[in-house]
Amino acid sequence: MKILLYSIFDYDKPFLKKATHGKLELEYTNQPLNEDTVHLAAGYEGISIFTLDNAGTAVVERLYNLGVKYISLRSVGFDHIDLKKARSLGIKVANVPEYSPYSIAEHAVTLLMTLNRKIVLGQRLMQLGDYRLDHLIGMDLHGKKVGIIGTGKTGTAFAKIMHGFGCTLLANDPIQNNDLIQQTQISYTSLEELCRKSDVISIHCPLNRQTKYLLNRSLFKIMKKGVYFINIARGSIVNTEDLIEALNNNTVAGAGLDVYEKESAIFFKNHLGEKVKDQLYVLLHSHPNVLITGHQGFLTQEALQAISDTTIANFNAWLYNGTCENELN
Repeated sequence: MKILLYSIFDYDKPFLKKATHGKLELEYTNQPLNEDTVHLAAGYEGISIFTLDNAGTAVVERLYNLGVKYISLRSVGFDHIDLKKARSLGIKVANVPEYSPYSIAEHAVTLLMTLNRKIVLGQRLMQLGDYRLDHLIGMDLHGKKVGIIGTGKTGTAFAKIMHGFGCTLLANDPIQNNDLIQQTQISYTSLEELCRKSDVISIHCPLNRQTKYLLNRSLFKIMKKGVYFINIARGSIVNTEDLIEALNNNTVAGAGLDVYEKESAIFFKNHLGEKVKDQLYVLLHSHPNVLITGHQGFLTQEALQAISDTTIANFNAWLYNGTCENELN
C-alpha cells in the first residue's frame, strides 16, 4: 500500500520510520493537506494527516477522485475532517484514540505552575538584574478548587495530578467517571457551578458542535475573580475575544494556552522575520498574563512513538484485514 503522510516534521519522522513495518510504502511531505496540496495524493491508496490539515468537504471529494481509500489521523481529535462526506464516499478513516494522556495533562500543569509562580516574569527581571520579589507572588494550589471540563483520559490524568497537590476537584462531563470519583473524591456538577466555584479551570473536552465556543462571555462573567484558565484541548472551545475581555477586567488572572482557534495559520511554521497577520492572536499574545505554547502538549517521546505505532497499525489493519478497530466512520 502506497501512503502519503502530510504535515511531517523533523520531530515526528524518526518515530514513524521506526514504527513502519509490513508491506507499506511511505512517502513524506511537510506540506499541510488543503485544497492547494490535495493533488499530491494522486497515486496513493492512503494518506495520513495531522490537526493542522484541512480535510473539509471539497478536499475529501478530491481525495476520493484521486483514488484515496484510507485516511489515518495522527491525532485523537477529528474536527479537521468531514467524516460524513468520507463515509458517504466509502473512504475509511481512523484516528489514534489514545497515546499518552500524561503528556497533555503534565503540560497543562506546567502552564498552570508557570503562570501561578510568575516564572517567565521572574526570569525576565533577573536577566535585567532585578532580583526583587514584589511582582512574583503566587498562591498555594493546595486546598484550592480546580474545575476540570472533560474527564476522559487526559482530564483524568490531570485530575489525579491535581489531587496529589491537595486540591478540591470539580468536574463537568456528560459521563461520570466512577473510578475517578473513588480515587480523587472529584465532584461532578454543572458547567455554571464549576465556573462559579473554581480557582483554576482546565479544559480537556473534545471540539464538536456542542463545545464550539463553550467558554464564552456568559461563563467568564460568572467566574471567580482571579481564576487561572488553562486550555490544552482545542482552541475553538474558547471564544478568544471573550477571553481577552475577561483578562482585561481581571476576572482571569492568567491564561495558559497550548491551542488557539486560528492556530493552523500560525503554529508549526517558522515566522522569523515576518509579522503575524492575525491581529486577534497578536493582541492575545501581547497580554502580560497570557502564556501560549504552540500546540506542543503532546510532544513527548512516549506520545510520539505511540502516535506513530498506531498510525502504522491502522494502515496494516486495512491492508491485511480490510478493517481497523480505530475506524471512525
